[in-house]
Parts: sequence; C-alpha cells; structure tokens
Amino acid sequence: MRTLGIIGGMSWESTATYYRLLNEGARERLGGLHSAPLLLHSVNFAQVAAMQKAGEWEAAGALLAEVAQGLERAGAGALLLATNTMHKVAASIQSAVRIPLLHIGDAVGGQLQARGVTKAALLGTRFTMREPFYRERLAERFGVQVLLPDDGEMDEIDRIIFAELCRGEIRPESRAFYLGCLAKLQGAGAEAAILGCTEIGLLVTADATSLPLVDSTEAHVQAGLEWLLGHGIA
Repeated sequence: MRTLGIIGGMSWESTATYYRLLNEGARERLGGLHSAPLLLHSVNFAQVAAMQKAGEWEAAGALLAEVAQGLERAGAGALLLATNTMHKVAASIQSAVRIPLLHIGDAVGGQLQARGVTKAALLGTRFTMREPFYRERLAERFGVQVLLPDDGEMDEIDRIIFAELCRGEIRPESRAFYLGCLAKLQGAGAEAAILGCTEIGLLVTADATSLPLVDSTEAHVQAGLEWLLGHGIA
C-alpha cells in the first residue's frame, strides 16, 4: 500500500471516523493484520473556525497548505482533507504540493453519478451550503443539481454542527430537525441527500430516512482506500 496523508482536526470527531474507516477498509480488503499506512496532521480547529467566521479564507488556505507540505515531506503520496467546508481552499492546498489532493466533492459526485442522481439535497455548514465552491463542482463535473434548505434551516443546521456535533454531542431533537429538513427537500424533488459535513454521519443514518444518503466521509474514505491500494490516481 501507498502512504496517505490526512489533514484533520476539523473537527477531530470526524477525523477519528476517517482513521477508523480507513483502517477497517484496509483490513477488510486485505485481511489479516493489515491496516492503512497513514500520516495525520490534526490542526487546532478553534484557529480554523475563527478564520472561517472572520472570512479569512486566504489565511486559512495558507495554514492548510503549510500542513500539506509537511505531510508531503514526511512521505505522503496523496492527501485527504478531512472536512467539506475547507475544500473552499482546495486550490491553495493543491498548488502548494506536488502530490494529489483527493477532493471530497469528486468522491461525493462520483457516487451520485453512479446512482443516476441528478437532484440532491445538501446539508452542511452554512459555508458549504451557501457558497458556490461545492455546488458548482457537483453541477459542472457530475451534472448534479443541489437543493438547499431555507435560510432559517441552514442557520440551525450550522449551529448544530458547531455547537453540538463538533463537541461530540448527539441530541435526538437535532436528529429530528435534520430529518425534517431532508423530508422537505425530498418533497421538493431531491432523489438523494448529501451529508456534506463530515460530522453529520454521527447524527443521521440511512435507516432513519427514506431518502438515499451519500455520506461525504464514507465516500471520501472509499476514494482514499482506492488510492492506498493502487487503484486511484498516481
């Protein structure tokens, strides 16, 4: 297997899921005592979240680009950025290294396209939902139209992510709220739902809704495993 670098900590709750799923996937595919060769740099999320809130995206991109360079120097052959929102600065990270950044939007879009989905609901942070970087990639590369909750719902979805999920808090009332948003979007024509924040899979599972789900964390992990095993891009 090749060595994969992970830029994590945004939040560490979801990064822990990445670590577990990558190792479980390596063991399932190869058997025995196999695990995934990984290099992990877990950043201080408080610093990154403050940059997000202040709109300091250039500074955030520079910070994560420096982390990416460190992982490259340490021997990583490709990178996973273990967050949806910070893919807003994916170009800054990719331009700073010679190794590939496996984009979470491509992992999600590939799964939607394989299922024949052309309209998908999106739940994520307010940055992921409201800004164009994620929606445009899905539309331009995979022909997927994104359907969004209304403004008030987006604010509450975002609050739950930062105030609860990133702190490891799982509340039944928040799960019910998310499921209600998905039901409305399904009624508006969504054929599937994107769990477009790496923490949402901690709250919403496939058995809780009739709307097919694409969990961005799981999709991204699968892309990472394909690369680790030599099936992805060089």
